[in-house]
Amino acid sequence: MTLMSANTSQYVRFVTTVLIAGTTLVAAMTASTATAVADDLIVRYDQSQLLRMPREIADVIVGNPSIADVSVQRGNLLIVTGKTFGVTNIIALDDERNVIHDQRIVVQRDERRVVNLHKGSQRESFTCSPNCSPTITIGDSTQFFDMISKHSSTKTKFSEGSSSGDTGN
Repeated sequence: MTLMSANTSQYVRFVTTVLIAGTTLVAAMTASTATAVADDLIVRYDQSQLLRMPREIADVIVGNPSIADVSVQRGNLLIVTGKTFGVTNIIALDDERNVIHDQRIVVQRDERRVVNLHKGSQRESFTCSPNCSPTITIGDSTQFFDMISKHSSTKTKFSEGSSSGDTGN
């Protein structure tokens, strides 16, 4: 066997090994992801999902309340609201402290109506349905986020003033 054919043979074995290992890794990741996602409750950022429990809830524990907020309605209905991106869990207990429900919550963006504008490493997010408007989204550039947040707060103050009967005079 010549030196050239020995190197080629080693190279082919190396590439084959890498391809097999890569394929196995991708298959394992896909299988584990499919199993985990099936049991997760997917909640969109700034949106809510309803969860109906089989019996009345006495207490709810949220793993990370900065990711999702949960409120109980009419004893057995949970409203789960996505507050920021991430993964947390909720545990619902009955009055005897028995677990009624234990589930992971995954808060994601609604990618169907969001357009991201990238300016170098800076990102600005817009909600488009059908016209595009800036939206407050964690991960946007600080300057854009602060500007949109300030505008949103000002708008909220206007609506709070008019709903409480304040005419501004």
